[in-house]
Amino acid sequence: MHLIPIPAFSDNYIWALHDGQRALVVDPGESEGVARWLQQQGLRLDTILITHHHADHTGGVAALREATGARVIGPVVEPMPEPLQRVGEGEAVEVLGLRFEVIEVPGHTAGHIAYYTPEMDGAPLLFCGDTLFSGGCGRLFEGTPAQMLHSLTRLAALPAATRVCCTHEYTLSNLKFAQAVEPGNAELLAYIERCKAQRAQNFPTLPSSIELEKHINPFLRTHEPAVVRSAVAHEPGISTDDAVAVFATLREWKNNFK
Repeated sequence: MHLIPIPAFSDNYIWALHDGQRALVVDPGESEGVARWLQQQGLRLDTILITHHHADHTGGVAALREATGARVIGPVVEPMPEPLQRVGEGEAVEVLGLRFEVIEVPGHTAGHIAYYTPEMDGAPLLFCGDTLFSGGCGRLFEGTPAQMLHSLTRLAALPAATRVCCTHEYTLSNLKFAQAVEPGNAELLAYIERCKAQRAQNFPTLPSSIELEKHINPFLRTHEPAVVRSAVAHEPGISTDDAVAVFATLREWKNNFK
């Protein structure tokens, strides 16, 4: 099984997985690049997975479905390009012989979902849309800080080796903020240098891993004393025992960070 990030727009990735004959793609915001890649690889598009309703994740769905007859799967409660199979918490879908568990992760949008499979040769796979980024998380367009923190906590509980397939190349920007929050985090500083080297060669920084994110991502580290101290310094008066308040402070700080 082969995992490929197909670049789209200025910083999107449309993740693709294929077995040499059939492929699935995740969040195709545009169709042309996917169609070209399928043709170049000699693959048949079997399934399209959608994590949430934003146009840069759904804009290519209709054209790809019409051209290939692919099955489309998406979240229960969000506006979607019909027709499709809608799935929610506790359900699972079989794609390319793999069983993907559906995890509801509201916050970025109200009905955002992620797809997780442990059946990938010892390296489980997570398609998490715009919920978890390397070094960051999605903006709260429709959900609350409590919802997003809960969603991220659920993802952080997945096996350490899980590959995190985010849908944007936001890593260096996120890490700049993470360094402002935790300037003394040696693992973070080393990761920044690795990512700079990758981007200098135009290589993706993704996928990341759950283990790595738990060490460098401030939004998964709201319990760490250094992160709490930075949040309190930025927003004096918040409770150091309130993880939601710490998270909300970090998210608002990141929203305006330059």
